[in-house]
Amino acid sequence: MIGKLSGRIDHRGADHVLLDVRGVGYIVHVSDRTLAGLPEVGEPAALYTDLLVREDLLQLFGFPTLLEKEWHRLLMTVQGIGAKASMAILGTLGAEGVSRAIALGDINAIKAAPGVGPKIAQRVVLELKSKAPGLMAMGGARGVVQAAVPGTDDVIEAARPVVVAKRRTPSAPAQASATSEALSALINLGYTQGDAAGAVAEAAGNDPDAATPALIRAALKLLAPR
Repeated sequence: MIGKLSGRIDHRGADHVLLDVRGVGYIVHVSDRTLAGLPEVGEPAALYTDLLVREDLLQLFGFPTLLEKEWHRLLMTVQGIGAKASMAILGTLGAEGVSRAIALGDINAIKAAPGVGPKIAQRVVLELKSKAPGLMAMGGARGVVQAAVPGTDDVIEAARPVVVAKRRTPSAPAQASATSEALSALINLGYTQGDAAGAVAEAAGNDPDAATPALIRAALKLLAPR
């Protein structure tokens, strides 16, 4: 299994990049969102990858974070969701957006992805809602970590790692950690994972910069009438 590739972008296509890894070129299919965040041709890049194996086809799919890769693999367990539909959903919402939409049961958000109809969107939400809290927690621990390019001769001269996705604001990892901590706190208070995840996701959506205590308070207010 090829889990990650680091090299230089040799070509950018409409839905893929050709990544040159020490003289070997790998065609890696990516979402529109990921493609937009990748460096230009000739620059270093790295992607977490998932290999799709069929009788007559081998395809690599690339992701800027482990969280997005895990969502891709999970989405494809839903009947009617193949690699193309999964990439469309992730390209439309991003990993964090998918986590939030499924936790909140937001079928319309999933349906907004090209090629995903209402029945498939409903199936995605129903089948994956119980699994969303685990991936939300992973987002706080390791899922937001981006694939960084290890040192090559040119990169060493630059004396800095290169990140493949669009630059995140400094608050992004902090927000993911706060979401994870708030989720854990609510579960420890006795709320179910589904209820806790939905409340935390809604609270985080209302105030993206909220710290853990503020998220917990806001989520508790949302859960109070239940």
